[in-house]
Amino acid sequence: MCNFGERKQLSLNSVWKDEAKDFTPWLSTNLHFLSKELGLDLELEGIEVGVGGFSLDILAKDLGTNRNVIIENQYGTTNHDHLGKVITYAAGHDAYIAIWIAESFRDEHRQALDWLNHRSDQSTQFFGIVPEVIKIDDSRPALQLKLVIVPNDWSSNQNSEPSERAKKYKAFFQRLIDIMREEHHFTSSRKGQYQSWYAFSSGFAGIAYGANFTVDKKTRVEVYFGSPKKEMNKSLFDQLCEIKDEVEKDFGTELNWERLDNKKASRIAIYRKGSIDNDDAMIDSILSWQIENLLKFKKVFTKHIENIANTAM
Repeated sequence: MCNFGERKQLSLNSVWKDEAKDFTPWLSTNLHFLSKELGLDLELEGIEVGVGGFSLDILAKDLGTNRNVIIENQYGTTNHDHLGKVITYAAGHDAYIAIWIAESFRDEHRQALDWLNHRSDQSTQFFGIVPEVIKIDDSRPALQLKLVIVPNDWSSNQNSEPSERAKKYKAFFQRLIDIMREEHHFTSSRKGQYQSWYAFSSGFAGIAYGANFTVDKKTRVEVYFGSPKKEMNKSLFDQLCEIKDEVEKDFGTELNWERLDNKKASRIAIYRKGSIDNDDAMIDSILSWQIENLLKFKKVFTKHIENIANTAM
């Protein structure tokens, strides 16, 4: 006969004493919890980000769409003040997703978010999330995130019918995302987009691994240095370029080193011929090639970027 443990739910302030000083900073460095729950690849942009006379708790970016995600936290039960802030921050940052986190939601606030999801043009989607900290007997606490308000159709929406080519891109990247998530645990993303590229979190702020189709009928896999600070991107690129021979030896082939002096970002990439309009056999070949090289980029560049970061400390 099984002896079951007793499940206990803890208050948030018993783990994080203060919402602003403790919970928000912790969540900002642990966005993978939200990423997994929402099926996104979230990367931190900033905390306590000013919007007029107010401060947004967390500004993040969904790497899959390169669009803003705002996160507003609140201890206790939802109130009108925070509802107004969520809407203000979503507008101020032209957010793709607005997330309101609270210990409980009043019925009228659930209705308000449902109304916004139903009545808006769907360029912004609103989520209500209840965080629960639980223990079994004397175990370590564990965090669970409950989605209590979600858009009716939690998907990427377009204002017009996507083109046939856009549909091909979405289908291709959906296959790529599913394989990278389910077989390689490479990402938390779950939804392909109507676009010719997809970016994945590297675990380093401002750096992403990307798979792309280019305008000249090529396909590309890359490590992309896209921090908002140009000098940071160029510095990291230059430091890696100094050990170019070692990096390429680890990778097993020559790479394209694209500093992109006239742009904020830089990239290191590998290319092959390939178009989304190719036949099914070629598309399968491109998919396998992208998977192989995304895994290789992560294996090789994680090591070298960590070495540079440790040297700089």
